[in-house]
Amino acid sequence: MSLTLTVADWLALLTHFLSLSLLAVGGAITTAPDMHRYLVDERHWLSDGQFTSSVALAQAAPGPNVLFVALLGWNVGMNAGGGMGGGVAAWAYALLGVSIAMIGIMLPSTTLTFAAARWGHQNRELRAVRAFKQGMAPIVIALLIATGWILASSHGRPLQHWPLWLLAGLCALLVWRTRLHLLWLLGAGALLGWLGWV
Repeated sequence: MSLTLTVADWLALLTHFLSLSLLAVGGAITTAPDMHRYLVDERHWLSDGQFTSSVALAQAAPGPNVLFVALLGWNVGMNAGGGMGGGVAAWAYALLGVSIAMIGIMLPSTTLTFAAARWGHQNRELRAVRAFKQGMAPIVIALLIATGWILASSHGRPLQHWPLWLLAGLCALLVWRTRLHLLWLLGAGALLGWLGWV
């Protein structure tokens, strides 16, 4: 697929990803349907196969799931540069596409998170901020326990591996009641796993 993108098109791509960044509650993958609508159906900058392959490849690769946005930008840039046969220009456009897509999807949400965290830290003595933190703590703990349970029960018998649960409970207790750094516990768990004890 070969296409021609103007400066206005690149800016439109940037502004679209900037707006999607603030809607990405639950991660960037939650905005994939709108990305598909915009890139494939409306602008025709990507084929349906390129879009699907970008998402599938990024989900299969290790690392954050936001990598699919980089691949979408890469494919838009590669198409703008004339495809794989476009030579150096295609690679330059592909890198431009990656940069625009990643800046667009990361900048607003990162800035908002930084500003909110900074404000919360500066105003940590306010009653509302303390109440919010105290109210969120049990929710976060419950979500972490639920995630651990789901991961452990993926084999069908979560209580079969009781030494792992005992080790996890012991580590949680140590983190809660001591000042022992978490990395020491992670290292000890890795060593126990390597020795085959858990």
